[in-house]
Amino acid sequence: MSANPRVSIVIPAREEGEAIRPILDRVAESVTLPFECLVVVDTPQDSTVPPVASLAAADARFRVHINTLGRSPARAIRAGIEAAAAPVCVVTMADGSDDPQAIDALVRLVERGVVVAAASRYMAGGQQVGASGVKALLSRTAGLTLHWFAGVGTRDATNSFKAYRVSFIREVGINSNHGFEIGLELTAKARRARQPVAEIPTIWLERNVGVSRFRLREWLPYYLRWYLFAFGPTLTLTEIRRRATADPRHTTHPEGDR
Repeated sequence: MSANPRVSIVIPAREEGEAIRPILDRVAESVTLPFECLVVVDTPQDSTVPPVASLAAADARFRVHINTLGRSPARAIRAGIEAAAAPVCVVTMADGSDDPQAIDALVRLVERGVVVAAASRYMAGGQQVGASGVKALLSRTAGLTLHWFAGVGTRDATNSFKAYRVSFIREVGINSNHGFEIGLELTAKARRARQPVAEIPTIWLERNVGVSRFRLREWLPYYLRWYLFAFGPTLTLTEIRRRATADPRHTTHPEGDR
């Protein structure tokens, strides 16, 4: 790990095997800021562990982090953020769909004062390549309507590829327990707190190796909860944490669904 990382990069992974290595190589090539990269898995036996451990032996910026919060993508992301050593955290996926060249710019936006910096597929200069069907339509519709009608500060609130001010996360908490809805959750919380959110364009590519584990039907209700939460009057950070924690849909279960 870098002695004083400016960014902690969190990558939730499950059974990626050797497919994770080119993703991490692109991170090493693209990110110029001092960083640590936590590849978060649910068990030490995960097939992702050996290639990450091999890389970590040569490059101490990379390491495996075992999620002990319960199985699910959301809990894996939360475990990585909780272990972050840097003041800024970037969440990116293990499937190669995100462009790591955007990480430096996202971090600098947070360092300039925003609490959430989004890599946006739906703003000018952004693009979504290879995605189709209901998932893509819902994502675009949710992103644009939240931008137009809730003023969330990004056209792509559902994208997981975002940078966060870690102190903001620790104040409002993370309540997601299921899929990849954390990106939407924290954007909605920033909006209700009237904290600044910004975006930069990104080109997203559909994964061409491995199998997507996105469960649209199962996770849609959790996305809808945070979509609706984005609309409403200003709340203090304490009120946001209290209201989100009080919602029974966000009770933590030790054994998840991942």
